[in-house]
Amino acid sequence: MIRVLLADDEPMIRAGVRAILATDPGVEVVAEADDGHAAVRLALAHHPDVVLLDVRMPGMDGLAACAELTRLVPGTAVGVLTTFADDAYLVAALDGGARAFLLKSGDPRELIAGVHALADGGAYLSPPMAARVVGRLRDSGLGRAAAARERVATLTPRERAVLALVGAGRSNAQIARALVLVEGTVKGHVSAILRQLGLDNRVQAAVLAHQAGLVQDD
Repeated sequence: MIRVLLADDEPMIRAGVRAILATDPGVEVVAEADDGHAAVRLALAHHPDVVLLDVRMPGMDGLAACAELTRLVPGTAVGVLTTFADDAYLVAALDGGARAFLLKSGDPRELIAGVHALADGGAYLSPPMAARVVGRLRDSGLGRAAAARERVATLTPRERAVLALVGAGRSNAQIARALVLVEGTVKGHVSAILRQLGLDNRVQAAVLAHQAGLVQDD
């Protein structure tokens, strides 16, 4: 069971998110908060698997709460759930330790997929934000397409297959099912890929996978 703490200052939004998560029998909302301070306090009390934070809340906002949660409850994965598809919020959230950036206007299935990815040790960006990240970074720090292809060429065929699925936003469990592997083996492959390519996290790995042409756009 994935235990979730939900933080949003609007009761109707919390009710809607809770209702969506309730459609998945493997997810349980164990606590709710209406500001960042309460989110941190409840996370310390409940140690949930996942915390979903609104960006704009009174008192301590979601970005500040994200940084505090990452520092104080490192075993809990943090995702941001917001109305604002803003690049500055995205960068600030990722810098603060968030591993997911979800839009309230997105498909409800994205919310559930994001929660599972977080609980699985992965990362998740709502598709519109993922496309913008790839577009902004395509010619920046991770290199151009030719350089990206050269980098991934050092991987084994199995590692490239895993990287392609990371780029497609799949969790470790989903990758394991797709490639008929045990989940622990997938985690080992992901760790080896990050180490070999000098990447810090799955978001960077996903960008590189797109740049190298490993992920086929729909």
